[in-house]
Amino acid sequence: MSNKIPSSNKKAYDLVERTAGFGEAVIVFAQTLEKNVINLPLISQIIRAATSIGANYMEADAAESKKDFEHKIGIARKEAKETMHWLRMLAKANPAHQQQCRILWKESQELVFIFSSILNGSRSKK
Repeated sequence: MSNKIPSSNKKAYDLVERTAGFGEAVIVFAQTLEKNVINLPLISQIIRAATSIGANYMEADAAESKKDFEHKIGIARKEAKETMHWLRMLAKANPAHQQQCRILWKESQELVFIFSSILNGSRSKK
């Protein structure tokens, strides 16, 4: 699997698949980084944040109430924002990997926009 995010056909619109694919891409990317005193804590943080995006989206999809749905979507958005932060730190710590960080950062930003739109749409239906 490459560091490119799957964007062909309907999978780009399937958020379960898209968020899982993003988490997988971050894992694959993290495996390419040198394991040193700077990278190890950054890798740990980004793996937690990036993989929890999909987990929280799946929880939102199975929400028991509108309030629960909005809460889980909000957490997914927060984790996507946090992932953007860790990607910025990894890019700084690993200049040779800046392009891969940029690709993943852009996908994380798109997920933030998607979750913000979902949240705004849900809240406007009150």
